[in-house]
Amino acid sequence: MTALIVKPADGGAYDIVSLGEVMLRLDPGEGRIRAARSFSCWEGGGEYNVARGLSRVFGRSAAVVTALVDNEVGHLIEELIRAGGTDVSWIKWIDFDGVGRAARNGLNFTERGFGVRGAVGVSDRGHTGIAAMRPTDVDLEGLFGRRGARWLHTGGIYAALSDASAATALAAAEAAHRHGTVVSYDLNYRPSLWHASGGRERAREVNRAIAPLVDVMIGNEEDFTAALGFAVEGVDENLSDLPVASFGAMIERVVEAYPNLKVVATTLRRVRSASINDWGAVAWSRQTGLVRAAQRDGLEIMDRVGGGDSFASGLIHALLGGEDLVSAVNLGAAHGALAMTTPGDVSMASESEVRRLAAGGSARVNR
Repeated sequence: MTALIVKPADGGAYDIVSLGEVMLRLDPGEGRIRAARSFSCWEGGGEYNVARGLSRVFGRSAAVVTALVDNEVGHLIEELIRAGGTDVSWIKWIDFDGVGRAARNGLNFTERGFGVRGAVGVSDRGHTGIAAMRPTDVDLEGLFGRRGARWLHTGGIYAALSDASAATALAAAEAAHRHGTVVSYDLNYRPSLWHASGGRERAREVNRAIAPLVDVMIGNEEDFTAALGFAVEGVDENLSDLPVASFGAMIERVVEAYPNLKVVATTLRRVRSASINDWGAVAWSRQTGLVRAAQRDGLEIMDRVGGGDSFASGLIHALLGGEDLVSAVNLGAAHGALAMTTPGDVSMASESEVRRLAAGGSARVNR
């Protein structure tokens, strides 16, 4: 068990609300962006992917708080969000000026990589509509007070888009906290997003302001160092080869600084090639200490983007259902592993597949 206090299933209109940017992902399939003549399109965004997984895979009621420019690209993204089962009524629509000088919809070109050729992401997301969204643009009292939500998920990608985004993430966390909504936050440090606004120093300033309002903190191996400043002695970034005990020591420092944290979880990924990763996860609560998911070394990867988000959605689904932390971290790790076997940011798994894998199931044919 954990110390999380989660509203009952009838405690609000939504099980999960995500706050973040949703971009149009353009995927050249097995080829390269520079050589492509056609692209598949998907929707995707670090925070949104979590709500979408909870809706489509786990059957949770979900909504996304975001902003889109009111043109054909924006409505394409809206239709993709609808298809994922996520409520679009909290989207802020911004007038299109015909060119995109004032605001535009974000694009994300993504190569999956293969073997020695790593995955490549080329984001085209400057001056997007959501980067200008301010706390007053969202009826936070209406969302968390009158409508009600059991869980809010946001993160460091959204907070990095602009000063307005950072302020909105903070205001949303404050409103959720005030109304008894669990707040989860994925640190998700992206150097390219913080580069022009102060780099790591600014990232740490923003994330440290939000951290006292967070109940469940999620990250990968590097995030706790880059986004919060908690380094393992003698190691700055590439933590994937560290023993799990070292992560435990780092988490202890994090929760000492932020005693409000009820759960801390991190994925563990070692990249052997773009196609082969070692994949695992650990989680912590005061009641359990550090617990570890089943380790999957030599995991074959089709598309690594969204693996961490799917880990988060599996973890959150289990915690929403009152499952213990060992079950939650295993469900999250299994969902992340399955999500990386299909293209696109978002998961195509079913809950039964996720639970079968989490329980030790194999890839034998199911018929």
